[in-house]
Amino acid sequence: MQNIMLITASSPLSVGEFFYKKTQPQASDLSLILDALTQAAKLVHVDVNRAELAGILGAIGTENVQGEEQQKLDVIANNRFIEAFTKSGLIALIGSEENEGIILTGNDGAEYVVAMDPLDGSSNIDVNVSIGTIFSIYRRKTPTNQTPTLSDLLQAGTEQVAGGYVLYGTSTLLVLTTGEGVQAFTYDLKADEFLLSNPLIQTKAEGKIFSCNEGSYHDFEEGVKNYLNHCKTQQFKGRYIGSLVADFHRNLLKGGIFLYPATPKSPQGKLRLLYECNPLAFIAEQAGGLATDGKNRILDIQPIALHQRTPYYIGSPNMVRNVMDLLQSK
Repeated sequence: MQNIMLITASSPLSVGEFFYKKTQPQASDLSLILDALTQAAKLVHVDVNRAELAGILGAIGTENVQGEEQQKLDVIANNRFIEAFTKSGLIALIGSEENEGIILTGNDGAEYVVAMDPLDGSSNIDVNVSIGTIFSIYRRKTPTNQTPTLSDLLQAGTEQVAGGYVLYGTSTLLVLTTGEGVQAFTYDLKADEFLLSNPLIQTKAEGKIFSCNEGSYHDFEEGVKNYLNHCKTQQFKGRYIGSLVADFHRNLLKGGIFLYPATPKSPQGKLRLLYECNPLAFIAEQAGGLATDGKNRILDIQPIALHQRTPYYIGSPNMVRNVMDLLQSK
């Protein structure tokens, strides 16, 4: 049998240690917020891994504000993160995919707010496919001596202090950016910490993977159809999991594009700007990629509603520019 040599990093930094070492003024608070986030992520990691044994698979029998059937783990994950952010004392307000309105934490003097999708891809929970948590952290706009309002969350993606996701897959991985590159941290069960595993993720300028629900092909506009046909003539690989985090993560590392166009049924698109599209767009750009709604840079869009939706094209920059050219030449 061939011997396999295991290579390990020497004394990798935890998430809190990594960001505490940064020199920007908010580094100390940010490290504490990320510590709260990782504590919740560890609990969700356990929930996901023991879901079938614990009897928490399946739907709960209600719909969220999106009109989507809530899974038991959706609710559990939502509660985990709300509790962790509230207890941190540093988050004044939370916006979640699972809640119709904003969530006031009671920390009115706190300087930060969070938008999150607590469990992305939850339709895949019961079949053991990778799922994730997506989040954005912003500095609030209202004075800290006042009760925070929805306006504190309705900020363009360019205003994010941090954006990231937790991927619950073959390993549990935290990928995030604070505007200084993209880092990845892997959950080490033995150390019970998320430890730095990739200090600088860069995506490829050109990829060979396209990720799209081709079951809706006949509902796409001509520019999207033309791009998908181009991908096939170039013998690109079609890869679509149906969990946004998992599809995005694969393309981020290997080079590719994720497409979720508008359709007659969803003319504004289906993905949510604030807590799905913005954080991943922040990561994509910091890794050298692009994110657009087909015409506009995602991070420049000024949101007007908590659950605002948008068409979405994200990934390797040459591929995103190509689909934008085809969309605009129709």
